[in-house]
Amino acid sequence: MFLDHNAGGRVRPEVAERLSELLRSPLANPSSLHAAGRRTRALVEEARESVAELVGAHASEVVFTSGGTEANNLAILGAAAEAAHLVSTSIEHASVLRALEGAEAAGATVSILSPGSDGAVAAGEIVAAIRGETALVSIGWVNGEIGVIQPIGEIVRGVRAASNRVRVHADAVQAIGLLDVDVAAADLDLASLSGHKIGAPAGVGALVLRRGTTLRPLLHGGPHERERRSGTENVLGIVGFGLAARLARTERAAFRERAAAIKTKIGKALAASARPAVRLDPADAVPGTLSVSFPDLRGDALAAALDLRGVAVSTGSACAAGAPEPSHVLRALGCSEEVARGTIRLSFGPELSLEDAEQAARIIVEVVGAARARRQGESGAGRAA
Repeated sequence: MFLDHNAGGRVRPEVAERLSELLRSPLANPSSLHAAGRRTRALVEEARESVAELVGAHASEVVFTSGGTEANNLAILGAAAEAAHLVSTSIEHASVLRALEGAEAAGATVSILSPGSDGAVAAGEIVAAIRGETALVSIGWVNGEIGVIQPIGEIVRGVRAASNRVRVHADAVQAIGLLDVDVAAADLDLASLSGHKIGAPAGVGALVLRRGTTLRPLLHGGPHERERRSGTENVLGIVGFGLAARLARTERAAFRERAAAIKTKIGKALAASARPAVRLDPADAVPGTLSVSFPDLRGDALAAALDLRGVAVSTGSACAAGAPEPSHVLRALGCSEEVARGTIRLSFGPELSLEDAEQAARIIVEVVGAARARRQGESGAGRAA
């Protein structure tokens, strides 16, 4: 059972079939002026329309990238002049935090705000951090580790009231598969998206750039993507993204309902049979994410044991996998090192059924019980020696 959807969902069967067809067809460079190039360009623009419709944007505002990481870097580094001031939070994705470090190294100043114990960042604190030289506020719409939904609308309204010069960027990578994201209604200037979170192949994403918003490109070369992102477009990835976006738009509400049922079922099973366990998902979180800690155990050891039983989970963001330190997100929430190190994250995709969830919950309970029994046995042996 695959319970690591936040790290990257599986390619949708419909997407795989469509891409298989295209691999056998004579695709051309979409910038070429001949008939084959024009046909390929039409595929790209059709996908652009679909991605735009998914998030309430105009097609001309969609800039295709290699994924969410590039989109976040383009939004932050493209908006940051050398003397700019940027505002973000301590629980952002690594691509945001590293991009902020890059902006700082280039001469910008950065204010990093801490969330409350529930993971939410107060809009008032963001507004209070704005200065005369502030250029950008960057906030993750949904956190990939604990699923908390940030009050984007309230944040944007506060920023607009404080200054009409500050741009607001939302990392919406973890939001678009479950929430009814509408960047126009939210009054966002920039939003980052990723295809492989909704069933497209890895290696494609987009930055939604409100019309009239300018930024410096990170890549230099040809005039691709209206001179905002050079490089021949990843046609297969883009077409897959477009189809995945259409499917997500029509199925999102039903998936949200099923994910909520799955989360409730697994949560109840763990609460009843795997105590002590600490749930780390706040009340205002997406239904597709459940983080739970077993402070007396190691999350990485549990993930490895579950993998042997056919259950795929993670210990946090896949982009930080293997890091020796506990999750920066959990530590920012004030979790102890024991709680942070004992955490596993379960995240659900559209392909997970309620029956799969029940089986996964049983296996998790069994693995946790076995790990605790071994730990007690080792402790008893140590005392006897």
